[in-house]
Amino acid sequence: MASQNQHRVYIPTNARANQYILAEFKPDDDFYACFSDYRSAYQRVARQLFALCDDAELYNVHMLVNDKLPIVRFHEEAYCLETQRQQLFFYNPRYHEAHQLHGCCESRARKVRLLFLATGEDIRAHSADFHRRVAKVLSALQEQLPGDANKLKVRDHQHLTYDLFARAKGHKESYGYKLRALAPRYEARGCPLPSHRDLTYARFTLPLTRQLKTQLLDASATDYGNFYSHIEDAFISACEAKRLPRRAMVANGRTPLIRHRDIDTSAHNEELEKLSFEPSKGETQSHVLFDAANLVQSIDFVIVAGVEDHHDMGYGRFMNQVESVIKALCNSLQVNPERQDINTRFYQHLSYSL
Repeated sequence: MASQNQHRVYIPTNARANQYILAEFKPDDDFYACFSDYRSAYQRVARQLFALCDDAELYNVHMLVNDKLPIVRFHEEAYCLETQRQQLFFYNPRYHEAHQLHGCCESRARKVRLLFLATGEDIRAHSADFHRRVAKVLSALQEQLPGDANKLKVRDHQHLTYDLFARAKGHKESYGYKLRALAPRYEARGCPLPSHRDLTYARFTLPLTRQLKTQLLDASATDYGNFYSHIEDAFISACEAKRLPRRAMVANGRTPLIRHRDIDTSAHNEELEKLSFEPSKGETQSHVLFDAANLVQSIDFVIVAGVEDHHDMGYGRFMNQVESVIKALCNSLQVNPERQDINTRFYQHLSYSL
């Protein structure tokens, strides 16, 4: 029993489950040559896509031709916001539906992105069925795409989001998760996957509150290097204590994107920080990014699971270690669990070419 308990992590019952699948292809000259202009190309693909989605009962689907990266978050109200590099989708899977084409239809897109948002109840329990229906739609759409630009890259993203200190705020109910890997979970539900890469990691956000700045910063400080280094040391020490060698601290105002090193290399732009990790390699893989001249609103921390963290029972033990790191860091910084939300996300990604 003790062995089984260490592979189960207890997460508040008010945790939010999300799933979305992002598919993309690069339209070439031959693709565009089949249409009179860009607008007709995009509108035709959109009509075909949304008709297939209606048949598959996929009710929240978006097509992006603006070369922006979609970012998906939970919200009680549906919003779609744009920055120079990102398109942010806020939605509640229980209620919100849409079939929409995004972007300027008068210009050539480097990539066409197809975003499928899971809807309904019990997202995690029905994730294999959602993946199966999306894969069926993509296969059918792929046959209809003209030219040779129909090779699709598919990414399945799932995450659980919760406040680690929910119990301290009065929410006592929790549920024990084993957090099984996606491939065996899908296969057990009749959805075998093609050859793929997967990546599992946790991310949590530390707001730089007035209390924390008052505690660690001089009021007249203009160089924040020592401040960030203090937090970095506490984070690295907590990770080392739990033997978690793949980690990142991002305090430069950019949004971290975590990728498998076999697929993407680390890079950044003015909004996004892409960090690549290799789960099969046991050496320390650490990214610490901050700007000593600027004080950000919050710091993002990432801990990536390795092959040694993958157990038949799941990633429950890994998340227990991650939670220990978060609690150790918050204790060292005197974060008040009754007054501060520490948003914690458990991510599971897989990718393959269709």
